[in-house]
Amino acid sequence: MSENTTATTGNTASQRYFTIWRWHFYAGIFVAPLLMVLAITGLGMLLFASIEGRDGEYVYVAPAAQVQPLSQQAQAALNKVDAQNGKVIQYLVPRAPDMAAIFRVDNAEGKATMVAVNPYTAEVVKTYPRRQGIYHLMDEIHGDMLMGTAGDYLLETAAALTVLMVLTGWYLWWTTRRRSVVKMLLPGRTKEGRSLWRSLHGMFGTYVSLMLLVFCISGMAWAGIWGGKMVQSWSQFPAGKWGVEPNPESTVPTHGDLNDGKTKDIPWALELTPMPVSGTTLGEDGIKAGEPLTFETIDRFAREKGFTDRYQIYFPKGEKGVWTINRDSMSYDSPSPTADRTMHIDQYSGKVLADIKFDDYNWFGKFMAVSIAFHIGTMGVWSIALNVVFCLLVIFLCISGYVMWWKRRPSGSALCPPAQGKTLPQWTAAAVGLFVVALIFPTAAAAIVLVALLDWLLVSRIGFFKKLLK
Repeated sequence: MSENTTATTGNTASQRYFTIWRWHFYAGIFVAPLLMVLAITGLGMLLFASIEGRDGEYVYVAPAAQVQPLSQQAQAALNKVDAQNGKVIQYLVPRAPDMAAIFRVDNAEGKATMVAVNPYTAEVVKTYPRRQGIYHLMDEIHGDMLMGTAGDYLLETAAALTVLMVLTGWYLWWTTRRRSVVKMLLPGRTKEGRSLWRSLHGMFGTYVSLMLLVFCISGMAWAGIWGGKMVQSWSQFPAGKWGVEPNPESTVPTHGDLNDGKTKDIPWALELTPMPVSGTTLGEDGIKAGEPLTFETIDRFAREKGFTDRYQIYFPKGEKGVWTINRDSMSYDSPSPTADRTMHIDQYSGKVLADIKFDDYNWFGKFMAVSIAFHIGTMGVWSIALNVVFCLLVIFLCISGYVMWWKRRPSGSALCPPAQGKTLPQWTAAAVGLFVVALIFPTAAAAIVLVALLDWLLVSRIGFFKKLLK
């Protein structure tokens, strides 16, 4: 009786370990190709942002003693694109004295052109289509695989399953390393074969796991379901703080409309927040009454209020539009996400309608500001170097996972490796982890249910698949 009980317990533990390993494998099969694409495009974006600038703003000029008026620089940019019907939409302040000023000009058809102007001579030195470079192609692949909404959902599912893969990977490696966190951070003694691959896979996976979780959560917060339908709506800055109506009548109804494309300019915590409007009695003291509200006065006021180095100025759009001054790490303006700041100025009265800083975000908005800057490597040279190492390790983990499977599988079968003779302590905790992931992330729940049904139907009912997948 005792022997039977012991055997039953051992078989149950083995089956549970097999289940965890199986889920890790299924998640990896789906996630690994997409993770490699994300890592490769991420590396490319880091490279081109460092060489050209995200917006192509690394255009160099010879510094001089005198800077020409901004209105003259803007007019030169406008004349280059469409002097009669064009509009200046955005101004990017030069990052350094030897860099050009960048203006976004839209022609009569709405086509956007970026114009680099020498601030010392007001001469145009370069023009290029807005966000048509290699960086932005990689950004679009990174965002939705060039598949639109379907690609967005696909990557959201992949990110959610990556969370599952990390949790199951932790558990498997922890049990393999005799439940020692220290041993999880060290390679095993084996030096060859599949065991070496497993040792390196587990060790490097432990190193990058926390960073991978942060990247997944920050990425999903922009995705269509978990981000757009759930967390972003309750994490937005409350527009009522500056007295606007819930749905103000404005040409630009929300801050997110200023993004105008897949590459983001506006902080995540403000994207769904309604814009304030010009022409009301609201606002705090700003530009002195009677002073003309010109491009120069707006820029001078921004500097007086503490905007330094690189920041951006958006021109009012329509009769109720506002001047917007923005500086945030997500737009590569600043290496410090805690210095994020967005200010709105009434185009008629010059009053400050809103001055939103990092401290005004709620806790998740602050998390997103920091994690996005960390995600895209804008927090300094160290963050770029760390991201490069991270991307390379992610690629290695994906490749090593496939290598381990290939070395393990018997000829003609074994898409899922068996795990006989293992033990799985604290199974309840693992089951709870799976349930929590499914509960928090809707796309993960759908994928888990689908895979579970297919696994049960195919493996249990159809002999061919049973042989192939067992």
